[in-house]
Amino acid sequence: MYLDSLSSQGSLFSCFIPTKVWKARLNGYEEALKLFNRIEDEKSPEWGKYLGLLKKFVTDSNAVAQLKGLEAALAYIKNAHVAGKTSGEVVSGVVSKVFNQPKARAKELGSDICLMYMEIERAEVVQDELIKGLDNKNPKIVVTCIETLRKALSEFGSKIITLKPVVKVLPKQFESREKAVRDEAKLLAVEIYKWIRDALRPPLQGINSVQLKELEEEWVKLPTTAPKQSRFLRSQQALKAKFEQQQAAGGDEADDNDDEPAPQVDPYELLEAVEILSKLPKDFYDKIEAKKWQERKEALEAVEILAKNPKLENGDFGDLVRALRKVIGKDANVMLVTLAAKCVAGLAAGLRKKFGTYAGHVVPTILEKFKEKKPQVVLALQEAIDAIFLTTTLQNISEDVLGVMENKNPSIKQQASLFLARSFCHCTQATLPKSMLKAFCPAFLKQVNDSAPEVRDAAYEALGTAMKVVGEKAVNPFLADLDKLKLDKIKESADKVELPGKKGGGGAEKKAPAAKAAPPAVAPARSSGPPKKAPAAKIEVCEERSAAVLPASCMQLLDSANWKERLASMEEFQKAVEQMDKSEMPCQALVRMLAKKPGWKETNFQVMQMKLHIVGLIAQKGSFSKTSAFVVLDGLVDKIGDVKCGGKAKEGLTATAEACSLPWTAEQVVSMVFAQKNPKNQAETLNWLANAMKEFGFAGINVKGFINNVKTALGATNPAVRTAAITLLGVMYLYMGAPLRMFFEDEKPALLKQIDDEFEKMQGQSPPTAFRGAKKGGAEEDGEEADEQEEDGGGAPDVMDLLPRTDISDKITQDMVDKIGDKNWKIRKEGLDEVAAVISEAKFIQPSIGELPMALKGRLNDSNKILVQQTLTILQQIAVAMGPALKQHVKNLGMPIITVLGDGKTNVRAAAMTTLQAWVEQTGMKDWLEGEDLSEELKRENPFLRQEVLGWLAEKLPTMRTVPSDLMLCVPYLYSCLEDRNGDVRKKAQDALPIFMMHLGYEKMLKATGKLKPASKEPVSALLEKARAVMPAKLAPPPGKAGAAKSISALYLVMMLFLCFLSCSDVSVLSCKPPHFSPLSRCQGVLGKKALVTKATAKDEEDRSGVIFILVPNGKEQRIKEEKGLKVLKWNFQTPRDEYVDQLKTQMSTCFARWLQDELFHASDFQRQVKAIGVMGERMEDELEGTVSCLDLILKWFTLRFFETNSTVLMKVLEYLKLLFPTLSRENYHLNEYEASSFIPYLILKVGESKDVVRKDVRAILTMLCKVYPASKVFPFLMDGTKSKNSKQRAECLEELGCLIENYGMNVCQPTPAKSLKEIAVHIGDRDNSVRNAALNTVLAVYNVCGDQVYKLIGNLSEKEMSMLEERVKRSAKKTPAAAPPSARQAAERERPQREHPSNPNATFMRKPAHQARAQNAIREHSHPSIPKEFQLDLDMIENDHTRVSELPDLVQHKLDELLEPITMPEPKIRSVSPHFDDLHNSTASTINFVISQVASGDINTSIQALAQIDEVLRQEDKAEAMSGHIDQFLIATFMQLRLIYNTHMADDRLDKKDIFKLYSCIIGNMLSLFSMESLARESSMGVLKDLMHGLITLMLDARVEDIEDGQQLIRSVNLLVVRVLEKSDQTNILSALLVLLQDSLTTSSGSPMFSELVMKCLWRMIRFLPETINSINLDRILLDVHNFMKVFPKEKLKQLKSDVPHRTLKTLLHTLCKLTGAKILDHMSMIENKNDSELEAHLRRVVKHSGNFSGMKSDRGTEKGQDDRMSKAKVSDILSEIFKKIGSKENTKEGLTELYEYKQNYSDADLEPFLRNTSQFFQSYVERGLRMIESEREGKGRIQPSSTGTNPERLKWNSTQNILSGLPLNGEEMKPAVYYERLKILRQRQGLENNSRQEEGDSGLMRPITSLLSKPSVASSTDMLQSKLSQLKESRESHFQQEQSHSHSPTRCSSPSANLDDLKKRLERIKSNRQ
Repeated sequence: MYLDSLSSQGSLFSCFIPTKVWKARLNGYEEALKLFNRIEDEKSPEWGKYLGLLKKFVTDSNAVAQLKGLEAALAYIKNAHVAGKTSGEVVSGVVSKVFNQPKARAKELGSDICLMYMEIERAEVVQDELIKGLDNKNPKIVVTCIETLRKALSEFGSKIITLKPVVKVLPKQFESREKAVRDEAKLLAVEIYKWIRDALRPPLQGINSVQLKELEEEWVKLPTTAPKQSRFLRSQQALKAKFEQQQAAGGDEADDNDDEPAPQVDPYELLEAVEILSKLPKDFYDKIEAKKWQERKEALEAVEILAKNPKLENGDFGDLVRALRKVIGKDANVMLVTLAAKCVAGLAAGLRKKFGTYAGHVVPTILEKFKEKKPQVVLALQEAIDAIFLTTTLQNISEDVLGVMENKNPSIKQQASLFLARSFCHCTQATLPKSMLKAFCPAFLKQVNDSAPEVRDAAYEALGTAMKVVGEKAVNPFLADLDKLKLDKIKESADKVELPGKKGGGGAEKKAPAAKAAPPAVAPARSSGPPKKAPAAKIEVCEERSAAVLPASCMQLLDSANWKERLASMEEFQKAVEQMDKSEMPCQALVRMLAKKPGWKETNFQVMQMKLHIVGLIAQKGSFSKTSAFVVLDGLVDKIGDVKCGGKAKEGLTATAEACSLPWTAEQVVSMVFAQKNPKNQAETLNWLANAMKEFGFAGINVKGFINNVKTALGATNPAVRTAAITLLGVMYLYMGAPLRMFFEDEKPALLKQIDDEFEKMQGQSPPTAFRGAKKGGAEEDGEEADEQEEDGGGAPDVMDLLPRTDISDKITQDMVDKIGDKNWKIRKEGLDEVAAVISEAKFIQPSIGELPMALKGRLNDSNKILVQQTLTILQQIAVAMGPALKQHVKNLGMPIITVLGDGKTNVRAAAMTTLQAWVEQTGMKDWLEGEDLSEELKRENPFLRQEVLGWLAEKLPTMRTVPSDLMLCVPYLYSCLEDRNGDVRKKAQDALPIFMMHLGYEKMLKATGKLKPASKEPVSALLEKARAVMPAKLAPPPGKAGAAKSISALYLVMMLFLCFLSCSDVSVLSCKPPHFSPLSRCQGVLGKKALVTKATAKDEEDRSGVIFILVPNGKEQRIKEEKGLKVLKWNFQTPRDEYVDQLKTQMSTCFARWLQDELFHASDFQRQVKAIGVMGERMEDELEGTVSCLDLILKWFTLRFFETNSTVLMKVLEYLKLLFPTLSRENYHLNEYEASSFIPYLILKVGESKDVVRKDVRAILTMLCKVYPASKVFPFLMDGTKSKNSKQRAECLEELGCLIENYGMNVCQPTPAKSLKEIAVHIGDRDNSVRNAALNTVLAVYNVCGDQVYKLIGNLSEKEMSMLEERVKRSAKKTPAAAPPSARQAAERERPQREHPSNPNATFMRKPAHQARAQNAIREHSHPSIPKEFQLDLDMIENDHTRVSELPDLVQHKLDELLEPITMPEPKIRSVSPHFDDLHNSTASTINFVISQVASGDINTSIQALAQIDEVLRQEDKAEAMSGHIDQFLIATFMQLRLIYNTHMADDRLDKKDIFKLYSCIIGNMLSLFSMESLARESSMGVLKDLMHGLITLMLDARVEDIEDGQQLIRSVNLLVVRVLEKSDQTNILSALLVLLQDSLTTSSGSPMFSELVMKCLWRMIRFLPETINSINLDRILLDVHNFMKVFPKEKLKQLKSDVPHRTLKTLLHTLCKLTGAKILDHMSMIENKNDSELEAHLRRVVKHSGNFSGMKSDRGTEKGQDDRMSKAKVSDILSEIFKKIGSKENTKEGLTELYEYKQNYSDADLEPFLRNTSQFFQSYVERGLRMIESEREGKGRIQPSSTGTNPERLKWNSTQNILSGLPLNGEEMKPAVYYERLKILRQRQGLENNSRQEEGDSGLMRPITSLLSKPSVASSTDMLQSKLSQLKESRESHFQQEQSHSHSPTRCSSPSANLDDLKKRLERIKSNRQ
């Protein structure tokens, strides 16, 4: 009734207010005033009705009515909660329409209204309007505005009223023509002065001198006490109550008791910045360089005038500062130096912190200039450097200052110390940390002993100032070695120091000295105590005190020369310490005795072990101080890496850390160890520290310092140090989490990957509980107290606080802001791009971002949605970059993000939600819920916005412990959403209802329904009742005092229980029966229900520590049997009914822990379920057997969760499943049919979930599922899923079917492929686009497996559907040849779930993981050829088989006529790349994969273009890292292209040889670029390097290259490339590759001898550089390869080879390895299985023994026979010169060649390069041919023509013209005729063929390189890797022709089809005729 009456009254007077009759309006205002005073509830909805009328109240045109209106408005503002919304318009109306009124009452009311708005938290708005009023032309308005500002300041104080804008406009008021304005301005200035004192003087220096004098007179009269706030904001009610109490107690007393300091205002902040750079003289930089000093002086004077401005606008002062620095440092005119120093001082003072950028450039110059002794120069330099210090930090300039303190000039040393003394005065304990003292004190101590007295005095002053600032106890440890006299001088200096800021004004001045006098009085008392309190006891005192507690014999033998006596002394020492009492133990004296000579330099490890053990004992048992720790830490750190003493050293460090706290100990230890250069010590220290963190916890650790040390360790050359550093990072990650990685983002990718791998290991682990801690009372000995322990202790730091943040406000220029607001959308985008670039560059930013918030806010409403999304992306950037400080932007920039949630486009809303989540992650939820902003957003009747906001609230609110009361403002709009027309909005509102109720309570929410319409109230109330039943429990408050109280009450209850227990008269309580019931029943009368609850809770806690799964023998089998026998319900339903849930509960009760089952089935609190799933996940590994035994029940419970809408529980379930299935797979467990059928169908339901994250997780789980359940059985479930009504489910199921077919082949299609594909093809006609695409993609996957057969399998399609399919097939780049059906065995293997198939959450057949594709392609390659062929014989194998001459297989007779018909081969067409390709491949990795795939293209131009793109990447250092991870892939594609050129392009006459040369050049250029970067080159694997070297050497031996123009140049380039590969590749991999390649080349009879020779040359080069590379080589792998080589080629077989070079090469390699490693080489045979049976071990033992006997000799004479008679270099040179002279003469050329041949036979290591280097190509070829002919003659095989050899002299010249190998023997036995010629001759003899035509020879020669290239290597090569890359090559969208060319083993590849058939026919005829 009351509300109804109010409403009727309101409607009555609201009719009067707009009327033109002023009396009627007057009556209306009167009624309004009465009404406003009657409404008690400030949040009553009645207030909202008058929001729009309030401005009219104050702007009424009638003066009488206006007065009443003002009264009514004042009452409204005072009582209404929503009044703040009207502040702007009402105050504006008051200023313009009230302050100009003649009536004082009106002005008074207007002023009161302004002050009332300030009281309700609208001070800023009111102040802005009042300052605007100062510009009004009406002086009355100006006067009243000033007066109101003065009143506001007087009442609210300077904390509420922002003075800077007021002071800014104040001088202008003093210039007014109106005296009233000037007088009021004067009063305002006096009031401001009360609050900020002298800070007001600088801004008013420009006013009239008379006015300033008057002000000065008024200011003097003011009281010295600081004024106080007398009126308070609504949010300051506590302060108000305190103020009223003080007033009641009496003003004077209140003043005395009030110790709150007056707010300090910096005058600098009140000044306007002056821009001076543009005002510099135009010729300044010319004049400053002028030769005349007068011109330079003129330029400096101009700068001096400008620099006197007290505040300067920031800009680029770099050039100016550099010019001034040059004058200071180099100008000989001291007057100019003084001027320049003053200019620098002015700039530093005017720019303040902004000058810090230039500080590092100027400080060293000024310090060096202190060598000038003229006072005016020194004074100016002092002023300059002091001003600079205030702009930077001591840490930033510490290195510069320390550098000059070593200077020989005493003036420089003196001034540097004095500068530091002055700087210390401005420091605090926080800004002058121990790390800084540690750096400066040693330098001061040197100066204390300086010969110059002024230097010593300056050092005393600096140390004294430091002592005054940080306290005596902080400095004393660094002064341990000073004598008493010097210490007294330092203390005397400390007493003289007066720190700035210690004196206050007025009453505060009296207290400060007294307060600060106390510490000095206490300090001497401490230092004058007994000797044990001295910081460092004298050695004599230590000996005296130690002798009192140690045996005399122990003391005497401590420094004995006999180690046994020292050991006996240590044993006595230990016994004495063990028996000593803590109070009697003089720790410092004892450790100094241990450090006494020999101390930590002890050479006997037993004595040292005892010493270190005693250190640990003393630290554990005694009061071990930090001074004592300083004595022992050096020794502990020095021995931590020792093999024998390291363990004891670590124990000592741990004990020290317990005594002195881990943070302090760790800081000292790490700084000491990194000052050393011992990597072993460094590595072991980091390992100890990692373990110590786990034991002590992370509290108090100096994270920033440790991160710097870890970075140093990561850059160490020793791998053990790097490994230890990464391990330490892993431990730190446990405590700090993901933000730790931010500190290492600049590290190299390879190192960063190692760090990420370590972090990944730690993922999910929780930090161990600390069980060690600092001992109490350990600081007594040195007078250290609890405050230092507090300094060391503390919680783990917030990582975000450690990050350095950049102030980008200067970079957000007005121009940038204008661009963002431009009319042209392109310019707006440009502005946004600039903002994004600024934020990206800064990385981490400060919260001050200038005018950017308002500019970005405008873009969130942009009509261009692309710009809206870009703005949202920028806001995400800002969230990450700004961190928690983002809170201050929530209201002005965060709330507009919520508005964007109402956008009509899904992608925009998604982006807005992502941005919102990013913001909330940084700010928390509280700021978003405060105020009316959120309720105003919900008020908008936008269905998209409402459902998004309600969903967001439902997700976030459950995680909050408390919420602001303003959340209640959202409830009315929540109710309106419950009745919204949009179903999604209603659903979201219903989901949010219990969450709101959890925080607000049922009663409040029910009461809020009273404001609803009667028709709405009943249904909303019903929904509230329903929500009440499922309302989740509120989170408990954080543990604190409540926790302590709880523990006390728990203790009380336990005691009561115990008393009741004893009072029980029944003796059976103490019997052996379990007392579970009788004690409770006895105690019930005493404790009541509380005791029962407490004991039950305790029992529950006890139960929870036990197992969660109970193993029931054959429990699962019994459940399966019952379900099959229909004794229980079969787990098959559309939606779960109650009977299914009850049945599951019954089944679980026997094998689940009771508490776990209760949690899993908790009805109202989903958090309980989440917690239970988490426990199951944590205990999975520990209780794996129990998990498996209950697996069917676990999976059934999960299916129930799939039918619920709670996304939190669902995500937790999926997280558990992603952990479960890989674990089952590792244990080789497979799901049975019972488990699968009760789970998989329901899992597939969730694949159609609307949330992307759920769908992705389900897809990932389905992939993992195939590891534990056959894919062919998963297939039918997915087929059933395609029948769903949910289009998303249909689409995802079809996509998954495509993955199964692609990964497992067609046999996965059950029941038959035809039936399955017909059902799949039906969906091609689906009306949903995503389903159609999925169906087409699945059929396309089938097409990729079985080719055109797919058209038969899919049955009849409509014309439209068939055209869609054909178009998809045509567009795809996945045309793989039709495959023959795999064998049954292979199908079974593929069907069997294998662990090798990796899980990929996002696996789709469009883009498979490389390793999955590799497994698939390997199966396909092995199971069937890629093209169905008539002939399946490997003719090369038949020809090479020497054992089956007469056992050739019977050949099937085929009609070859049609094969011999000419075939026209179509020209290969390269399909142009789809314009949508970038959308498919939007990542760098996929782009690189695509480009690499094009390298192997059959089209030369395509390949060249791809190589050009890669070359562009490789040539740019910043981009080359993108190739990391793709090196093997690129190299494989490259040598595939080399094979393609060799086999096809070179034999194709239609191709231009220039194009081939260009392609060769591109390949070699790319390779050279790649192998120029060692980091990338080292990524290439052994198999790939082997094939690459094979290809390069084959290319060098290709005689056809000579026919190409510039072919010789090409060969030289390949030479260079080979050298580069040998140098830059991983030395282990390349050496291993060469060994395997040599083995293959010697094994293959068809191989060229030149090939083996070149491989050996490469090996000799590697051997030559082994001394440099031995440390980087994995000797175990190399010896394994040598072992395998020797197994294939035993010693006898190796000697049977025609050439002994392979044998000598192997011997030289082993000898060199033995020489470099010694006997340790025998430890590197771990990879050889039977070492004893290995020929290698015996050989190595002989070599080691031999080298041991002749270790004193410089050369190894037993290696080669012919090296005993080495000649001197001079003699060799003379002999060879004579030989080459003979060769050069016509008469003796034959004789010369013969002598050269014989010389090389005798001295195989002779180097001919110096003699051939300057000769012509013809002469070199002539010599080589001559040597070959002589060799042939001596072997008796006749002269061989050079043309028949099939080799090129350029290849033979390789050794002499390039630097690949110097001194390799060129044995004549290697130079034989073409091996293939001999091969054909042997074959003809064996088979009875007499075909001697030249054509046959040509054919044989042609087939040679093809055979050698395509022959399958006998050992591991890159073949497997090649197969893994084929799937990526398929995605490259190449044509079918290219796919055929990319297969490396295709036997059909030759020069042309007809030639291939002819050759095939001839070979078959030969074989058949021989058979007959």
